[in-house]
Amino acid sequence: MSQRTPNKPKLIQFIHIAKSQLKLDDATYRHMLTEQTGKDSCSKMSKSELVVVFEHLKSLGFKTTPAKSAGKVAQADDAQSRKIRSLWLTLHDLGAVRNASERALAKYVERQTGKSALQFLSTKGASDVIEHLKKWEERVRDKQAEAKK
Repeated sequence: MSQRTPNKPKLIQFIHIAKSQLKLDDATYRHMLTEQTGKDSCSKMSKSELVVVFEHLKSLGFKTTPAKSAGKVAQADDAQSRKIRSLWLTLHDLGAVRNASERALAKYVERQTGKSALQFLSTKGASDVIEHLKKWEERVRDKQAEAKK
């Protein structure tokens, strides 16, 4: 945060703006809240918990100042793109992905498909990315389960 930490209502407002800016669907958003604080709603959180969530959202790519939108393409918001983002964030939570930002996801998608952003994927291309991410998640979970034995 900058010099002064905003008050609780302002933090909640920033968090909701971040949710919108990062295009998090409700399930992904609530999962992230629970992972960060053990609570699924900002209204149930203390100011310090809100700061934790706010800082986490910044690490995911939330910008507190408006980005210059000239020449930018709108972010894909279809069901497959939301699923891809959800899997990407799950892999981040599991420690398999270091950078959970939209930019890092776009780079991954580009390496996999040659398309520079989710909105340029065909239905089949998006399905292929989803399947790759699911298999990756399965391998990570299997490896973690094996390590616990």
